[in-house]
Amino acid sequence: MVVASLRIRFFLPGCLSLKQKRFVLASVKAKLRSRFNVSVCESDFQDKWQRSELAIAVVATDRRGAEIVAGEVMDFLEHEPRIVLCDCEREYH
Repeated sequence: MVVASLRIRFFLPGCLSLKQKRFVLASVKAKLRSRFNVSVCESDFQDKWQRSELAIAVVATDRRGAEIVAGEVMDFLEHEPRIVLCDCEREYH
């Protein structure tokens, strides 16, 4: 069993309040959970209304499977029009 962990920092240019940020993040997290069957949580910048960091965990039977899902998650986030990716860290355990 392999666990891939991703820490993704991004900018939310369209958000003008914490309420808007929470709405966007709730939508993005729900899509990630339903499409890719991953665990997602906001791990930093909870008090900033235009910045966020998501921690995402992927569990697979082998490293190749974890890499594929992690890549698909990144592709999805890169094409999400409401966010701008700033940084991503990947680790495999």
